[in-house]
Amino acid sequence: MHPFWNTVVKIFPTWLAPNLITFCGFLLLVFNFFLMAYFDPDFYASAPDHVHVPNRIWIMVGLLNFMAYTLDGVDGKQARRTNSSTPLGELFDHGLDSWACMYFVVTVYSTFGRGSTGVSVFVLYLLLWVVLFSFILSHWEKYNTGILFLPWGYDISQMTISIVYIVTAIVGVEAWHAPFLFNFLYRDLFTTMILGCAVTVTLPMSVYNFYRAYKSNTLKHHSLYEIILPFLSPVLLFALCTTWIFLSPSDILEVHPRLFYFMVGTAFANISCQLIVCQMSNTRCQPLNWMLLPLAVVVFVVLYGLAPNNETVLLYTLTAVITVAHIHYGVCVVNQLSKHFNIRPFSLKKRSTD
Repeated sequence: MHPFWNTVVKIFPTWLAPNLITFCGFLLLVFNFFLMAYFDPDFYASAPDHVHVPNRIWIMVGLLNFMAYTLDGVDGKQARRTNSSTPLGELFDHGLDSWACMYFVVTVYSTFGRGSTGVSVFVLYLLLWVVLFSFILSHWEKYNTGILFLPWGYDISQMTISIVYIVTAIVGVEAWHAPFLFNFLYRDLFTTMILGCAVTVTLPMSVYNFYRAYKSNTLKHHSLYEIILPFLSPVLLFALCTTWIFLSPSDILEVHPRLFYFMVGTAFANISCQLIVCQMSNTRCQPLNWMLLPLAVVVFVVLYGLAPNNETVLLYTLTAVITVAHIHYGVCVVNQLSKHFNIRPFSLKKRSTD
């Protein structure tokens, strides 16, 4: 895609800030998420005997997803083109990518949906974690080796997702219900692709690059505890959320899957952003993210029946708290870096020193 991005970036004026390109691409994914939430709130729209998402919406989502992917690819080229590469740009790019993982995974789920011909909400929950794990693994690698490996599987997945949206508009969601090879369904292909990219590309390359750094004695951390520290908060997040799902009195994931995915993805994004800040500043990764505390409290309250019939309210409240806190954290970090480097996040002009 680099030849295409090299051509696209020439369209942008040289006064356009790379961070603005990054942010616009991210907002397109957010728009797709909420657009699909309107037409397919509970992931049943693609199931037989349900009102399907209009074809024009699939076309729009496909085009916007491709535009978001393109903007994510050209922001760095715009930075180098305008000689405006900064640590803020790197943090802004990867920080938004950590949140974008949830948006594009949950949005593409609507092509298959739930039901007998779709994917269960719990399987999608696990697939979401495969994607999140792949993301954190790459940044764990950089935390320990100083080098970030960006797997080409991401490029293939984004192109495939955009094409799937457009094809869905042409052939209809019913086409994904039929087997394409013996009894192998398209939903199985969807699952296999996500797992395959993680197991055959991301995981082996990260382990290999870590091993190379170990053999050359260039690791930034040497104790086992420091090496695995970035995994502690994500693992606890997974454990708490999965415990909630299994022991939920109201079967919370079945009732509010989209909101639950959003809560998980946002909490994960905050954990990832803090890791990115640590790897950029060469500081020690914090063992625990504070967002795990309110989550643990909610899980405790739900499991011990301290707030019967209020599980949905607790999920909404927790999601709101985590979302506001994550946005606040992002704004504070951007402001601090902007002041430190005397730059404006969405402009190529220097900040006023008055």
